[in-house]
Amino acid sequence: MTRVAAIDCGTNSIRLLVADVDPAAGTLVDLERSNEVVRLGQGVDRTGLLAPEALERTLSATRRYHEVCQRLGVEAVRFVATSATRDARNREDFVAGVRDALGVEPEVVAGDEEARLSFRGATGVLASRYDGPFLVVDLGGGSTELVLGTDAPEAAVSMDVGSVRLTERHLHDDPPTPAQVAAADADVRAALDAAAAVVPLGRTVTLVGLAGSVTTLTAHALGLDHYDRTRIDGAVLGVDDVLASCEDMLARTREQRAALPYLHPGRVDVIGAGALVWREVVRRVRGEVAAAGGELTHVVTSEHDILDGIAWSIAER
Repeated sequence: MTRVAAIDCGTNSIRLLVADVDPAAGTLVDLERSNEVVRLGQGVDRTGLLAPEALERTLSATRRYHEVCQRLGVEAVRFVATSATRDARNREDFVAGVRDALGVEPEVVAGDEEARLSFRGATGVLASRYDGPFLVVDLGGGSTELVLGTDAPEAAVSMDVGSVRLTERHLHDDPPTPAQVAAADADVRAALDAAAAVVPLGRTVTLVGLAGSVTTLTAHALGLDHYDRTRIDGAVLGVDDVLASCEDMLARTREQRAALPYLHPGRVDVIGAGALVWREVVRRVRGEVAAAGGELTHVVTSEHDILDGIAWSIAER
């Protein structure tokens, strides 16, 4: 058994998992899960640069995570950075800052590796409960990964569409205008057209959604009175219920979204775009499955994602 720390630094948030992992027994026991919305990807889609204030927010969180790792006696740390850092021309400033704050070299991983880690994290829990092939969808702030497989990834792709990127690019009004929604829809559909040439979406038996936008939309569909991780993890929703949750969230004003008791304040301004992406993915997968002669009736939400995959990857090295 190894005590590990996995850190996932995305476009909208940075997260920490400290866990005891035993690959031989197939167990992963949480000691600490933390999430901070730092919006590292603020403006990156437009400028191609990490903003100084966004970088400082992220490094401050990293220093706090370092203190947690020391307190809990962590033996090994892996820090993975994804979309915003991949896109930024000044990523070396970020790498140097993390190295100073944490004492380890951060890894700026490609979209394929991000997809593989997300698949490992999700299916490590769900594979014994549902039939494959699984289509695991990790909907982030800057990118969305699709990976298909049963026991291991068979096809994967990373799309440059996410909640922060589309909000900054298109959804400027409150609520967004029909023209803004149509422009964002067009981006997502074009990305899905390209993704479908790589990943055979019609083979999907179980569609699994990951990350903050999907888990929040699941809480919305369930009508929770607070963010209850135990009810969201493993929730099975009908496809029409998922689509209705997305439509309702997208149509709400900022004030209405902010009043929702399960919505993290750091997601209030970007959850509409997250709903738009998730809606288009679910619609497209349902259509591809039907065209292949099957039927997609439900969607599974998992709280186990790339963070769990990073933790497993440390222990399995």
